[in-house]
This record gives sequence, C-alpha cells and structure tokens, in this order.
Amino acid sequence: MVFDTIRQMGERARQASRLMASASPKAKTDMLYALARLLMEHRKDIIAVNAKDVEDARKLGLDAPRLDRLTLTPAIVEEMHKACIHVAEMPDPIGAMDRQWQRPNGILVGKMRVPLGVVAMIYEARPNVTVDAAILCLKAGNAVILRGGREAVNSNRYLASMLQQALQEAGLPEDAAQLVQTTDHAAVTALCRLDEFVDVMIPRGGEGLVRTVTEAATMPVLKHYKGICHCYVDASADLDKALGIVFNGKVQRPGVCNALECLLVHSACAEAFLPMVAERLGKAGVEFRADPRSLPLLGPTARAMQPDDCGMEFHDLILAVRVVDSMDEALDHIARYNSNHTEVICTNDHANAMRFLREADASMVGVNVSTRFNDGGQLGLGAEIGISTSKLHAYGPMGVMELTTTKFVVLGDGQVRG
Repeated sequence: MVFDTIRQMGERARQASRLMASASPKAKTDMLYALARLLMEHRKDIIAVNAKDVEDARKLGLDAPRLDRLTLTPAIVEEMHKACIHVAEMPDPIGAMDRQWQRPNGILVGKMRVPLGVVAMIYEARPNVTVDAAILCLKAGNAVILRGGREAVNSNRYLASMLQQALQEAGLPEDAAQLVQTTDHAAVTALCRLDEFVDVMIPRGGEGLVRTVTEAATMPVLKHYKGICHCYVDASADLDKALGIVFNGKVQRPGVCNALECLLVHSACAEAFLPMVAERLGKAGVEFRADPRSLPLLGPTARAMQPDDCGMEFHDLILAVRVVDSMDEALDHIARYNSNHTEVICTNDHANAMRFLREADASMVGVNVSTRFNDGGQLGLGAEIGISTSKLHAYGPMGVMELTTTKFVVLGDGQVRG
C-alpha cells in the first residue's frame, strides 16, 4: 500500500517535472512571491502548529539539539520569507548557455543549463527544510518529493499546503512539490527504490539516516555524514579576532553541522590564547577535551582528551583542543579527522592563508571567519537544500545552480560526420 502510494507520487512528480522544465521564469517568480506572502499571512498559525510538534517531541524525550532544529521561531519564519524573496530575485538558470565554442567544421557546441528532473528529499527535524528545499528545486525547474521526520509532521503538512497553494496561484502543477503524508518508515524504503522516477536523492539529518538512505538508494545520492569542523589558530593570528571566531563557531548553535568541534592552536601562541578561550568559552558553559599540552591552560572546565574525542561531532557545548607545532601538523590532523565539511584558519600570514585554502580539503575553507558561514543563505545562495561533502555532483551548500546540470547542444548547417 505504501509503495503504491509512493510510486503514484513519483509518476505525478515526473509528469510535473516536464512542465516545470518548460515553465517561464515569471511563473516561477510569481510562485515564490506568493509563498512569501502566505508565510507572512499565516506566520502565527505556523508557530502554533509547530508548537504542537515541539511539545509532542519533548514528551517523547527528543534531545536538546533536535528540539532546537525542530522549533520554528518568528525569526526563522522571517528567514523563510526572506529566502523566498531572495530566490525569486535570482537569475533563472534554466536555458542559459554556460559556454560555447565552434569546431573547425563550423558546428557550434554549447553546454545548456537544465533541471535535474525529480529530486527526493528525506530529512529530519527541521521543518524549515520543507520550504527551503522546495523553493530551490522549483526555481531550478525541478519537481520535488519531500519526506520529513515524524517529529515535524504537523509543521511539514501545514507548510506543504502553502507550497501547493502558491503553485496553484502561479499556474504551475501542484504535483511539482509533494509531501509524503505517512510517517511509516516503509515510505523511506519505497522512495529509495524509485529510481524509475527520481533522479537524485538528498538525505539531510543525522549520520544514521544518511547512511541508511545511501545504502538503500538505487539513484545517485548527494549527502554529508558528519560536520567535523576545525579552526586552526596560526602563530601570526590576531588573537582577539580568533577568540570571537572560535566563540561564534562553538557557542552560537552547537547542535548544527557547521558548529566548531575541534580547535588547533600553534604552540607559539597557545600560552597567550588558550587562557582567553578558557575564560570566554568556559563562562558560556563549554567543556574542553584537551590534549596534554593544552590541558593546563584551559581552566576548570577542561578534562583530558580521550582517543575518540578527535573526529567527534559533539552536537553540544564541548570542544576538542590540541596544540600543534606547525601548519603541517595542523593540516595532517585535519586530513586524518575531518569530514570534508568546513575548515578555517585564523592567520595574518598571507602565504599560510593561501596554503591552507589550497590544502585543506573541505566543502568550505575559510580564512579569519567562523565555520558557521558554511550555509547557503550566508554564502548568498538564498537558501540551501543541504551541504554536500561527496564532491559529485556538488561540493558544499547546494543552491539553485547546484540543483541543475548541463547538457550538450550542437548547432549546425547540414554538417555530417566524415
């Protein structure tokens, strides 16, 4: 029964994707503006519906990081509204020619930007993903099938109803954005086997969900498993700026994937910098998992590092700290323990900054900025459907452009191959 329902959704999504691929930029823009308006008109109802999900999840013992991701605040609803406007005002990529060149025989070869087709999105907790994922897919001319977590079922249904109303107002097919209504886990299994209709799968949630989907899916998967994010404080760093960067990365929202999990400090500045870290982050409730060289410098909230603290995504006010003697040592540590998510360096040495940008392998590498900037909205994408650490076909936050591909187009005047 569940498989039949999911298959029917896939068939309708495939049909809708053909209409979306040929939809005018104006129709897509009208839909996004309509959705932005609906979010503002119904913002109190959105908060009220979400409050029921949060209360039910709290009774079931959902942990604090997931409760945080589940909760829709007025500010988050406003962010969804702004994302709709931002994406609406972005250039429409579909049909654009990325590049063209002429062959000696006179044929003109080009690469045209086209939609992926049907995107399936399986996600946990965050109901704002329902809007963020849909608006990006639709702007890129795709159809999308959304399957949120059971903890956000009421919020997701309410937001999905607004998506379909906005599509209807713009004269676009309502089946271009469908929400799986059942919370039965069999729906996930069915979606993962729907390669006849679904072109790409994007799981967004904890490592367990992502691995389950990746192992089961019969279509390409864009994913990231963990957010093991490092900050390396170089010998030449401005320590006051570095302190602000470390504090923001760890304390602002410790439960998210771009939160800072490990701090690496050059030995030349460790004695000056780590007591500053202990004072400011310790007062904020951060517990340090410190290597032998950093432990005496980190105050009463520090405890000795255990072997599995490196490479751990804590989702909490816990920070691994290690002192290193060189950038080589820092880069070696990152190469061993990172998850290709986010790496940053604090330095005033241009050569070291450029080397770090080249050699640190992550979907976002930054100089003198917080790890928290690895986010589609913060990087100017308007919103994101997720952060890919798998490199193919996208690496980093996935916005409108990352939800398209290219096809070759060839223009001739009767040429035939000899």
